[in-house]
Amino acid sequence: MLAKIFKSNALRNALFALLLCGTAIGLNYLATHHRLQRDVTYTASNSLSASSVDVLRQLAGPVNITVYATEQDARLGDVRKIIRDFLSLYQRYKPDIDLVFIDPAKEPAKAREARIQMNGEMIVEYAGRSEHLTQINEQQVSSTLLRLAHTKSQRVMYLSGHGERSLDGGANFDLGVPFGAKLKQNGYQLGALNLALAQEVPDNVSVLVITQPQADLLPGEVDKLLRYVDRGGNLLWLIDAEPLHGLERLAEKLDLVLTPGTVIDPAATEMRAPATWSIGASYTPHPITRNFNLITAFPGARRLAWNEGTDWQRHALVEVAGRGWVSRSGKPKFDKAHDTPGPVVIATALQRDIRDREQRIVVVGSGAFLSNSYAGNGGNVDLGVNMVNWLAGEERLITLQLRGSKDSNLTLSKTQLGVIGIGFLLVLPIALTCWGIFLWWKRRRA
Repeated sequence: MLAKIFKSNALRNALFALLLCGTAIGLNYLATHHRLQRDVTYTASNSLSASSVDVLRQLAGPVNITVYATEQDARLGDVRKIIRDFLSLYQRYKPDIDLVFIDPAKEPAKAREARIQMNGEMIVEYAGRSEHLTQINEQQVSSTLLRLAHTKSQRVMYLSGHGERSLDGGANFDLGVPFGAKLKQNGYQLGALNLALAQEVPDNVSVLVITQPQADLLPGEVDKLLRYVDRGGNLLWLIDAEPLHGLERLAEKLDLVLTPGTVIDPAATEMRAPATWSIGASYTPHPITRNFNLITAFPGARRLAWNEGTDWQRHALVEVAGRGWVSRSGKPKFDKAHDTPGPVVIATALQRDIRDREQRIVVVGSGAFLSNSYAGNGGNVDLGVNMVNWLAGEERLITLQLRGSKDSNLTLSKTQLGVIGIGFLLVLPIALTCWGIFLWWKRRRA
């Protein structure tokens, strides 16, 4: 009897041991081949943003990153570990990112040949193109990969010579910061075009940007613009509620009807903005506005209309002032005799087939919405970059706009800090002491 019990227990123990070993082996296999990670930090500091992940998905081939860093840095410590740990976030989504370290102190010839200027500098290579990277953060790394994702050089030029807004300028009136800077960050080459000097608009221009001139264009300059449109050139035209200074013929070419007056939007005053601002909150379906859900602001916008029965296909991009109107009288209230009730279209996309290719044009009835003074409002810059991406035929980049990280700083006033300090250092200890005395007195009475 005892032998049978012993054999039974031994069999159970053996089965349990086999089951335990099988479970351990299975868990080890799952842990090795199927990693499960979850970032529970508030700012998602241990994972990449959705925009960065989208950038990585656009990179079809391998990415090579060569890091020129010593093993130890007097100020930062183990630089290689810092870089390796950060880039592992990218390798999690794209395993074919190859990371190579070179010590510039031990191999100075390679560092000189690569023109390395500082410890920790990286060279990112993709599809035969490369860029140097000297900062290690998500915005810089993802922006570098985004620029390398461009398979061709895209040139964006802006009309100059008549007081127009500059894509490189830093004045409040200009478009250089942040709109122009964002275009450069995304890999576009910017340049000015003075048609009084240039024979024609160059054929290698992907997008021509026209803003509000402050002086009249010469008839010959307008002729060159019209020939550019006739050749199928892509155009971004930002029109203010001011005289066109010679661009009337361009409006006729595009069959645009530009009525006088400024859009008045009550939604702006409800958001404590000037009444002459127009607030964009909903957008018609179009590649430019795909997955775009940011509020935009258009100061001093004008209404866009067009003649019917032309060869242009039109798509209204932004419609505003559902409860507003186009003010011609300048009065703060709606004037039935002179004003036009809303809603109002202030941005439109035009396209047509010409010379076996698709020509694309975007017209916006507010040049100020991308100016340095106002571009920081809501999603203005993102919408402007989307327009350029669509015009340049880079629709795949429209969804790849990189956002800033969430603000994790908590700012408190002196009064708030004082209340918190008194609460923790004085009120809370006294309350706990009183509660303890109460419990002691109650038990003693019992």
